[in-house]
Amino acid sequence: MADYLQGLFQTTGRQYYQLSVPHLVEAALHRNEGVLAANGSLVVTTGKYTGRSPQDRFIVDVPAIHHHVDWGSVNLPISENVFNRVLSRMTSYLAEKDLFIFDGFAGADQHYALSIRFINEYAHQSLFAHQLFRRPEKDQLQDFHPEFTVICAPGLELNPTTEGTHSEAAIILHLERKMVLIAGTHYCGEIKKSIFSAMNYLMPDRHVFPMHCSANVGADGRSALFFGLSGTGKTTLSADPERTLIGDDEHGWADTGIFNFEGGCYAKTIRLSKENEPEIWDAIQFGALCENVVINPDTRIPDYNDASLTENGRVGYPIDFIHNADPKGVAPHPSAIIFLTADAFGVLPPISKLSEEQAQYHFISGYTSKIAGTERGIVEPVAAFSTCFGAPFMPRPSSVYAQLLKERITEHKVNVYLINTGWQGGPYGIGKRISIPHTRAMVTAALEGTLEQQEYWTHPVFNIMVPKACPGVPAEILDPRNSWANPVEYDAMATKLAIMFIENFRKFNGVEHLEKVGPRVPVVS
Repeated sequence: MADYLQGLFQTTGRQYYQLSVPHLVEAALHRNEGVLAANGSLVVTTGKYTGRSPQDRFIVDVPAIHHHVDWGSVNLPISENVFNRVLSRMTSYLAEKDLFIFDGFAGADQHYALSIRFINEYAHQSLFAHQLFRRPEKDQLQDFHPEFTVICAPGLELNPTTEGTHSEAAIILHLERKMVLIAGTHYCGEIKKSIFSAMNYLMPDRHVFPMHCSANVGADGRSALFFGLSGTGKTTLSADPERTLIGDDEHGWADTGIFNFEGGCYAKTIRLSKENEPEIWDAIQFGALCENVVINPDTRIPDYNDASLTENGRVGYPIDFIHNADPKGVAPHPSAIIFLTADAFGVLPPISKLSEEQAQYHFISGYTSKIAGTERGIVEPVAAFSTCFGAPFMPRPSSVYAQLLKERITEHKVNVYLINTGWQGGPYGIGKRISIPHTRAMVTAALEGTLEQQEYWTHPVFNIMVPKACPGVPAEILDPRNSWANPVEYDAMATKLAIMFIENFRKFNGVEHLEKVGPRVPVVS
């Protein structure tokens, strides 16, 4: 058998290379990694880690990349010595185990694609890599040379005292040696997000704007981008039966158009319904991998409303499980960009239009709420600012990505909208979440150009243009102040959020000129 470990370490176990989906599912079942649900999907649980663990994600700090990374609480530095210790532990741990190896790509445009080798301890995580990344053709495997290698050993618990990590888990990116180490966490999302972090670091040097967004395209050939963190609706809103899906999470915007980084989708399942999200519902079939979804032990029917394991139940599936997806993963330049935010304060308008400068302001701010379950320790929405609507996956300074956004929207005259998929009538716990049908109607109006024909008013606090009407949406909900029982309480909460915007933006250098287009604190006479 060929050695697919490329001299990284020696193993006495078997190397299962490029197994098909049925073989991977069979292997996972044989090894008791999961069970089959009634809909045919493989269901696994991930134990302690049911979401990303930001404090356990590191980038190796070496001279070659030191001045290109935005170090801080998001991009945590770690020494090469620690990396080497963890690598040694992992290779010793895996030496006697059977390994599942998958070769694939990140990037639908072959001019920018990254070749990756995934070395997995578990069959179901190899299935995840197979379904979520781009699968090579047979002729591409004949001379496959991985540019990046991901080694994943979820069963290995590290010792922070001897290894130098923060806990028993670690996700370590070595951008110079082009390796990713994942230990101690079974959550599959770490595999996907570590590679996207690598792509987001590499692409700007090739004048590609890497984006944490979903994308689709209409019959008229006009594509759209949806920015937002997990739980804001990127996957749900881009899976539109009237439009062709390009991808649901990460894309690049090159001189020739946009392209998907992925070969699949990774959707949240909590409160999933066939009525509101039929495309995702139908995609959960044989070959799909469900994480932390509760199933009836007798009927094996999933209960998507049961959050006893986590709010962050997930399903991964190849993009062709969405009937109207384009497996080529490329599209023309977008005509519309939508920033999605789940406002836990309940004060942002459901939809507003942004000027070019406001688009930069809100992209740099990246306001949203962290939704329960997407990270360890988050049990209810918490207001947060995530630069570029994806700070956990953006290694470079925000100014690098903001400049690329500015160049693209200016060159291609793109309309930009801010849509609140969060709460109305009060903050989280008091108000209600904006309905998916109303949000879909707003998205449709933005993409079809209907909103360009409406009259607008300027919100006195958030300084953004709000339409007076939107087809399919009750006019009274467009002004969020109307939905609160006590307008005075709304004003106070809106001011509170505006101050948070202002204070957050002060930490950015070189963009002071954009402060004038941001929220304003009302002057009390």
